[in-house]
Amino acid sequence: MKRNLPIQIPFGIDCLIPFDEPIAAYSLPENFTYPFNYTPHPLCLLAVNKLQRYLKVQTEWEHNFGLEEGKAGTIIGKMFGVLLVRTEENEIGFLAAFSGKLAGSYHHANFVPPVYDSLLPGSFLNTGMQELTQMNAEITSLESFAANDPGKIALLKQIRKQHSLKLQEKLFDQYQFLNQAGEEKSLRTVFRENTSRGPGAGAGDCAVPKLLQYAFQQGLKPLAMAEFWWGLSPKSAFWKHGHFYPACHEKCAPVLAHMLAGIAIDKKPESKAGRMEAVA
Repeated sequence: MKRNLPIQIPFGIDCLIPFDEPIAAYSLPENFTYPFNYTPHPLCLLAVNKLQRYLKVQTEWEHNFGLEEGKAGTIIGKMFGVLLVRTEENEIGFLAAFSGKLAGSYHHANFVPPVYDSLLPGSFLNTGMQELTQMNAEITSLESFAANDPGKIALLKQIRKQHSLKLQEKLFDQYQFLNQAGEEKSLRTVFRENTSRGPGAGAGDCAVPKLLQYAFQQGLKPLAMAEFWWGLSPKSAFWKHGHFYPACHEKCAPVLAHMLAGIAIDKKPESKAGRMEAVA
């Protein structure tokens, strides 16, 4: 039987995790990690090692990463991230996050919260999705009749499309991202300022934006980051268990352009970004 070994958090800030060993011999990074191509800092490696040990033994939640033979359910590998931080009292620790949801929830002990929780009971998103379900049912019902009304069906589909777009825009506006200067911008704003396209599904729920958001909210100074994939991926051979990966350009680049404003960042390496070495 696995023993539940929670990560101890003695700093007084929820989610701030200490290292298990003295780190005085380690040099702190001079600049923040270039998110899209990097070699993990040694202290990030220590943080990842501690987080992975926790993932192997925790029993607080169940998620099928595909690492246990014979376990039922859909296999869902997950991206995890760590953020090396310094407190106002010059204590060094790290934060941990997962991309999207984990075990059906955005909230778990030892991990930073989401920038916005769209699963809250009674939220506008839940109400809006129920309305979309009713529209779909009405359209399906009308289409099932041989002598249906094409004009009415077309009108309902247009109303459904407009409702869906407005719902998505309102959802994106709930994601308000901070930077070290305390400036706050919405998801739609950062995409409009940094790209010609709008945000896609899941934008704002990646690990690194979550980590930076919590750090700024708590007055922590970000020092370095690293992300790794945990579990199997039934959809793509690119994602390998235990390998480091860069932040994604599609969802994260516009957000990080705002969140990392004013922070000294490592120069972009000449090599192309991609899967990095395994650490498991």
